[in-house]
Amino acid sequence: MTDLSAAGSLPVSKPKGSLFVQDDLTRRRNAAETRFKYYGIVAIVLSLSVLAIMLFTIFRDGTSAFRQASLSFPITLEADILDPNGARDPADLAKVTTIGYGNLIGQQFANYLVAEGIAVEGISDKDISGMVSRDAPGRLRDMVLADPALIGQTIDFNAYATGRIDGYMKGRVTLETAQLDSNVSLEQLQLADKLIAAGILTSGFNSGFLTNPDASDQRPESAGLGVAIIGSLYMMMLVLIFTLPVGVAASIYLEEFAPKNRLTDLIEVNISNLAAVPSIVFGILGLAIFINFAGLPQSSSLVGALVISLMTLPTIIIATRAAIRAVPPSIRDAALGVGASKMQTVFHHVLPLAMPGILTGTILGLASALGETAPLLLIGMVAFVTNYPAGPFDGGVLDPATALPVQVYSWASRSDPAFIERSSGAIIVLLAFLVVMNVAAILLRRRFERRW
Repeated sequence: MTDLSAAGSLPVSKPKGSLFVQDDLTRRRNAAETRFKYYGIVAIVLSLSVLAIMLFTIFRDGTSAFRQASLSFPITLEADILDPNGARDPADLAKVTTIGYGNLIGQQFANYLVAEGIAVEGISDKDISGMVSRDAPGRLRDMVLADPALIGQTIDFNAYATGRIDGYMKGRVTLETAQLDSNVSLEQLQLADKLIAAGILTSGFNSGFLTNPDASDQRPESAGLGVAIIGSLYMMMLVLIFTLPVGVAASIYLEEFAPKNRLTDLIEVNISNLAAVPSIVFGILGLAIFINFAGLPQSSSLVGALVISLMTLPTIIIATRAAIRAVPPSIRDAALGVGASKMQTVFHHVLPLAMPGILTGTILGLASALGETAPLLLIGMVAFVTNYPAGPFDGGVLDPATALPVQVYSWASRSDPAFIERSSGAIIVLLAFLVVMNVAAILLRRRFERRW
């Protein structure tokens, strides 16, 4: 007889309820769990809705920047205006300024419209020539200086239409708004309708938006991202060179070789704190050290890369240490067990296995740095730059340049609606860069990921 059978005379506690019947406490707990699930769903829906609204707004306002209205007409490069001496001497040709080319374009454009039978009564020659971008004389002058043999010939010239005419084709400018705008007249818009019908004024893909440099407030139609894209590429290339070796070396030392004492704890805490410092603080630091103290050229890609490197380095160190720490200790024990040194264990076994995580963290750190604007504003990269920097091996990293997020800020701060449109278009290009970098990080992680 067991103790349990012998305990028949003991009082048996009566169960309070069944597992199949919910009491009040269980019902409250299940209701709280259900509410928490719906809270999470609502939070996700709100986040996706905000993201969708943001992307919709950006693409709605920015896709039109990739199209540009242009005027096509023949133009005769009259020798008596462009080369009065007839010697085709580059020095003499350079004496003809853009004002002379502008008068030639205006005259030839007006004559062409008359020859095509387009009614221009009531419109002054100034208004007719005012439909052509102020960028056109400079482009035509560059063509002639590059090939003087064009003088005397009649060529098909394709010029940007002004920002207002371009806006009229995109619906940004209307007849009502034109009455309040001193930069366009109703007669010009009515003439634009005739030119569209005649096929002289057309709209097409604007490759210059990706290749042209920035333009002044009077020429928004010719503004492009060429200098900003090159400056961003130079800056990211230098950031990668500066941060990857230093970040990996610091991580290996702290994770594998450094003694665990108060000094290393202090270093680790400060690295974590540096990753949370506002980016504008790094801009002030870069302005004081690299420009005011070291005397490096302002607005250069090199200074921008140094500032961004200071900001990105803690992120890369944290990601690298996490990747190294994720390598199982058995790998180290096995290497040390067959006689490998500590350094051989790290560089021959641990580091190759941690490399996918290191590359993923590095790419994500660079992608985050690519969107930083505040530190670059403080070191002068918001300057108006119209000349392309030289090649990276020809000192181009020291030439004045700008970056994509700074170009977005610069255009968004201008009053002309055409620049606001281009600002949204530049955001699309910046998002494309970030998507490419994030996709590369995902592909690298999936390609080299190891499961222990």
